[in-house]
Amino acid sequence: MKAPSFQHVRHWVFDLDNTLYPPEARLFDQIEVRMTGWVARTLGVDRAEADRLRRHYWQTHGTTLAGLMAEHGADPDPYLVDVHEITLDHLSPDPLLARAIAALPGRRIVFTNGSAPYAARVLAARGLAESFHAVYGVENAGFTPKPQPAAFERIFAAAKVEPHAAAMFEDDPRNLMVPHAMGLTTVLVAPTQAEGDHIHHHTTDLAAFLSDLPA
Repeated sequence: MKAPSFQHVRHWVFDLDNTLYPPEARLFDQIEVRMTGWVARTLGVDRAEADRLRRHYWQTHGTTLAGLMAEHGADPDPYLVDVHEITLDHLSPDPLLARAIAALPGRRIVFTNGSAPYAARVLAARGLAESFHAVYGVENAGFTPKPQPAAFERIFAAAKVEPHAAAMFEDDPRNLMVPHAMGLTTVLVAPTQAEGDHIHHHTTDLAAFLSDLPA
């Protein structure tokens, strides 16, 4: 029975990509193409090497941007603008999810490794803009990405999140390890379950999961 696990929660933290919209929208496929192109142009390598570097930076530093900043001193601002210039045609409003999030007691925020302006566009396309109190992008974490502890510490401090009265919803299991250690209730939103004691709950349907929580 999952409901009792959330009776203490007054701070609700949601990832954006593949969490607040279904993975079938494949927005990140578009972003990855633009990331690879940016790496290729900026570092003067072919697309195959740029794609390899993009994956390497993601695995090693948490995001491609973090790797570019750490290893090449890249300017994050033009990068974030460029890679998020994608079409949102595959997104549609989700009234059920909007109502379920808006009904959660307490403060509701979005925390993404993308940029806040991009997140705002996605939320508007999903009809979720009014369901949240605040949106935080990687720029608000000083360009330090999840899963690094400093990213969570900065955003939670800015948003006044109380970890032991908070829950976090994520599609990437590694981004739930630090929240679990900080005392948050963790929920993996993904097609398949992942191994690890740092995941308290798993769902394939966020709207249904939230709608099943007590008012």
